[in-house]
Amino acid sequence: MTNFITVPESSVDPDVTSGVAQFLSPVVVNLTALAVDGKQAHWHVRGANFQAVHELLDTIVDHAHDYADTAAERVVALGLPIDARIQTVGAQATTPVLNAGFQQSDLVIAQIIASIDATLVSVRTAVEELAELDPVSQDVAIEIARGLDKDRWFLFAHISSK
Repeated sequence: MTNFITVPESSVDPDVTSGVAQFLSPVVVNLTALAVDGKQAHWHVRGANFQAVHELLDTIVDHAHDYADTAAERVVALGLPIDARIQTVGAQATTPVLNAGFQQSDLVIAQIIASIDATLVSVRTAVEELAELDPVSQDVAIEIARGLDKDRWFLFAHISSK
């Protein structure tokens, strides 16, 4: 005879889990939007510094995918689903709309910085709200903020006059 042990999906308080999902879900949505728009910008950037910006945008897209995956996996690990379907991202993202078509690199950079800034608003909200609720999830948000700040800095250096 085989003995089976039933183990609950997560030992974390359901209120904590729903709170984590409440604050990390917008982060996942905005990071997904950033990744899609970053790839669009990557394909359409023009200008004297094309190659450097083109390659940097690919790196930023990869980072956005990785950060979104980390935040989504935290929510799922706690036992709740995450919704980052393209329809959901289109309806819920707070990132600005990227111009369509070919753009000069300085405009593309400014638009992607604006998307990073909008994403950082949701990330910093998560950092603040998760401090008391779930420090492990807060750590996820802090790491994402650190990475986005660095990506923003690398982009900004291309258009800074100082």
